[in-house]
Amino acid sequence: MATIRNAMNRQRILTVEDDAAIRRGIVDALRFTGYDVMEAADGTKGMEMAVRGEFDLLLLDLVLPGPGGFEILAEVRRLRPTMPVIILTARGEESERVRGLRDGADDYVVKPFSVKELLARVEAVMRRSAERPSDVTEIKIPGGRIDVARREVRFDDGQRNELSEREMELVHYLAANSGRAIARDELLANVWRITPKGLSTRTIDMHIARLREKLEADVDRPAVILTVRGKGYMFSNDEKK
Repeated sequence: MATIRNAMNRQRILTVEDDAAIRRGIVDALRFTGYDVMEAADGTKGMEMAVRGEFDLLLLDLVLPGPGGFEILAEVRRLRPTMPVIILTARGEESERVRGLRDGADDYVVKPFSVKELLARVEAVMRRSAERPSDVTEIKIPGGRIDVARREVRFDDGQRNELSEREMELVHYLAANSGRAIARDELLANVWRITPKGLSTRTIDMHIARLREKLEADVDRPAVILTVRGKGYMFSNDEKK
C-alpha cells in the first residue's frame, strides 16, 4: 500500500460510480492511502460536483443513471481543460475506453480492478498532471486575447474565431510554457496523452497550421506560435510583436 500522506498536503478525488460496492471499495482505499474523497452515486449529482466541486482528480464511471460519463467528461473538459480524469470501464468495452481517451480522459481502469492497480494509476496521473499548466481564464496574444472557457479568440478589432477543444488544449499547453521550445513528442504526450514512440508528428503540424490561421495576423510571419528549427514550437511571450 502506498505511503499515507501528510494531512496538510491531502489531495481530493471525486469518485462518480453508481455501483455501491465498487464505490465503497474505491473510497475506502483512497481514504486509507491519505486522499480526501468526494463521491456521487449517479450522473446528476456527479455532473453537479464535477462542475462546481473543488478536487484534484476525477474517477468517472461511464455508465450512470442520469447524465452519462461521456456527458460529464465533455463538460469537465470544456470548463476545466487541465483536470485529470480516469475513466472506469467494464472489461471488454474497448470502444468505450478508446472514445474516453479521445474525448480527453487521461487514463482508464478496467473493472474488476485491484486496489494496487487503481492507486498506481491515480499516482501516475497525479504526477503527470503536476506538469500541466494551471487553470487560467484568459491568454493574451498580440492584438487580442483567448477566452479559455469559451474557446474563443477575441481580437481588439472585434474579430472572433472559435477554437476546437483540441486546439484550445494545444494553445493552453504552449502558452503555459511560453518562451520554451516544445518538442512534438512532448505535445503528443501531454496534449494528446498518447505515447509518441513510432508515431507520425504530422498531426501536430496540421493543428499548429490551423491555430495560426485563427491566432496570427499574418500566418507567413507568425508572432504567437513560433517554429524553433530542430526543436518544435514555442508560444511567444512578447505581446507587443
